Amino acid sequence: MVQRGVRPDDGALLRRARAGDRVAFSDLVRMHQDEVYTLALRLVADRELAADVSQEAFVRAWRALPQFRGDARFSTWMHRITVNVAWTQRRRQRRHRADPIDEAFVEPVAETISPERAAESADVGVRLREALAALSTPVRAVVILKDVYGWRHGEIADHLGISVTAAKVRLHRGRRLLRERLYGEMEVDG
Repeated sequence: MVQRGVRPDDGALLRRARAGDRVAFSDLVRMHQDEVYTLALRLVADRELAADVSQEAFVRAWRALPQFRGDARFSTWMHRITVNVAWTQRRRQRRHRADPIDEAFVEPVAETISPERAAESADVGVRLREALAALSTPVRAVVILKDVYGWRHGEIADHLGISVTAAKVRLHRGRRLLRERLYGEMEVDG
C-alpha cells in the first residue's frame, strides 16, 4: 500500500499489477486518480460524468494491463484511455444534456493574491470559460489536449480518431475563435 507522501516507482507497481496484484493496481489508481479525473472533467465538463469516465478508464486499464507494453509512461497511457472513454461518454451524453463548461475549471485561490488581482483573475477565468464553451466539443477537446496537456498532434489525432491535419486545423480554428472572443471583448470593454 502507498504511504502518504511516498510515491513508489510506477514500474515496480506496474510489474506487480500485470502479474495480477490488485493491491499494486489500487496503488497506481490512487497515485493517478486526480490527474485522470481532472482530464476527464476538462473534456466532458460535468463533475458526475467525469467521475464515471475516470472509473471506466481505470476499469479499462485493469482489463488492458496485460497488453500494456510500457512504451509510454503509465500516466500517458491513462490519459489516452481517459480521452477515449470521455469521447465515447460525451457522444452518448450530447443528446441528453447541455454542456456546463463552468464546472470544468476550478481556479486555485492563492492566499497571497490581492483582492484586485483575484477579481481580475476571476473575470478572465469567466471569459475564458465562456469562450471555451462557445467552441464545439471536437475543437475544444483538441485545444485542451494540446494547450493544457501538451499532447503532440499525432497523439491527439490517434486518440480522437482523426487525421493529424484535422487536429492541426481544429487547434488553429479553436485558438483563432478564442482569440477573437477574448480580445474582441477586451477591445469593446476597454
